[in-house]
Amino acid sequence: MRKLLAIIISLAFTATFFGQNLPDSLYFSNAIKINFHKYKKESTLAFILGNTERGQFLFDSLVQHRLIGTTFDNLTFKKNSGSRLKLSSIEKPMLLLTYASWCVPAPGEIPALNKLARKYGKDVKMVVLFWDRKQKMKKLARKFSSRITVCYAHEYYKNDAIIVSALKHTLGFPTMYYLDENRKVVDIRRCGVYQQSSRENYSKSYALNYNAFLDGLATILVNKDVSKEHLETK
Repeated sequence: MRKLLAIIISLAFTATFFGQNLPDSLYFSNAIKINFHKYKKESTLAFILGNTERGQFLFDSLVQHRLIGTTFDNLTFKKNSGSRLKLSSIEKPMLLLTYASWCVPAPGEIPALNKLARKYGKDVKMVVLFWDRKQKMKKLARKFSSRITVCYAHEYYKNDAIIVSALKHTLGFPTMYYLDENRKVVDIRRCGVYQQSSRENYSKSYALNYNAFLDGLATILVNKDVSKEHLETK
């Protein structure tokens, strides 16, 4: 009975909190602001109480009922190489991952992403955005494949305020944004499948991360069958 009541409350919350119909042309940065403080309060309370299932439910509801279908803002990122990347210049689907140098990726996470970049780099643009000063992320940036564009943004850098406000101060990190060729949001997920760093667990962690990234790529690589690419996790 108690479990049934919890389900009813959750459904009611979703209907009232996320149930607004949004225009297709609404930008991500505007959509995320609607009742966001209420979402943040509910989500923070859930994780403080150790109710990760509730926290994930709130995140998934926000994504499904509020953010999918919106247009990702035409942001401009600073590349690790020194040039700039304007999102409107990308003419294919994109995977954007947000990281920070002090947030250590899960074992096998970067190698799994690199392998997928080598396989699907011609079909999808992969971008990693570090919430850091350039100097702090340079060492970690070298671990990524040359097929992955590594960028950075920081509160203290000129013109980064919009990027930080829209992404870092809303859904935080690490987060994966899957966009189609028109910058429409197809899906948003948390990234990093945690596994202990012992040698016997590395292979499983690598496979779990590989499969997690692959499942997300399947939502934007609509003309490719990636289901056969999944790795065994035993």
